[in-house]
Amino acid sequence: MKRYVDMADISDGKYYGSGDMVRAGCNGCGSCCRGMGKSIVLDPLDVFRLKKGLGCTCEELMKDKIELNVVDGIILPNLKMGGPSDCCAFLDDENRCRVHAYRPGICRLFPLGRYYEENGFKYFLQIHECKNPHPSKVKVKKWLDEPELKRQEAYISRWHYFLKDIQGRLDEKNNDGLRRQVSLYILQKFYMEAFPADDDFYALFESRVEEAAHYLE
Repeated sequence: MKRYVDMADISDGKYYGSGDMVRAGCNGCGSCCRGMGKSIVLDPLDVFRLKKGLGCTCEELMKDKIELNVVDGIILPNLKMGGPSDCCAFLDDENRCRVHAYRPGICRLFPLGRYYEENGFKYFLQIHECKNPHPSKVKVKKWLDEPELKRQEAYISRWHYFLKDIQGRLDEKNNDGLRRQVSLYILQKFYMEAFPADDDFYALFESRVEEAAHYLE
């Protein structure tokens, strides 16, 4: 999701690597699981993990857990907020996440963000987002809790720049019919069509990106 902001207004002015310490510790208040609108956009790994962890299909998730929204011109899924407190469908009555072990990447990341540059990215701390007044220091890679962090970071960059390239092409074409066709293809190929649970997700993802690149030429 593109954001046009001054980094000085939203961050502490620093960029972090996975080995750095950052003040991001959580006190379990649950505020970041409420009122988030459509901002928790899901990438293919997020949906793969949710489907595997819950033992369900993407169609079942879309009944009441996720929804579709246009993000920078492309239709993508996001976590659905709802109920009296406008909270995530996976938040329980004790402010605990029911899917914490396989929570989406944006949830793992928060209150950190990603600053993309030169076909990669750095982490930064969003200073106005977390409601915890006294966050403890934690190492970035421990906070992210990714079992294969280097592969996951490479995947995140690949997905970001893949979508950015497609968005640029679609903007040039300025064809609503083509935009819808491409969006539906991406939904089918990367979300609806299952990645076998026991196979290497990252390798399968890469093969689908290559396949999609040929389709979109």
